[in-house]
Amino acid sequence: MEQKNLCDVEGCGNPAARSFSQEEVAKLASKLGLPLQSSGKRVHLCEKHYKQVKKELKKQKKIEKLRHGLPF
Repeated sequence: MEQKNLCDVEGCGNPAARSFSQEEVAKLASKLGLPLQSSGKRVHLCEKHYKQVKKELKKQKKIEKLRHGLPF
């Protein structure tokens, strides 16, 4: 039987839709105000929190590319 993961944001009990590496999300968690309760290598997020993190990661990657002079 497949185990269903729940969102790793404290206070959120929604089923997880996606997951990110702990390193990626740890940098953004404090900026977004998401208290995480995960201790593994992956952070499981529900659809709502996934969209927040994805949007912020997209901004950060764009800034990094501009910093290095790469087209986006």
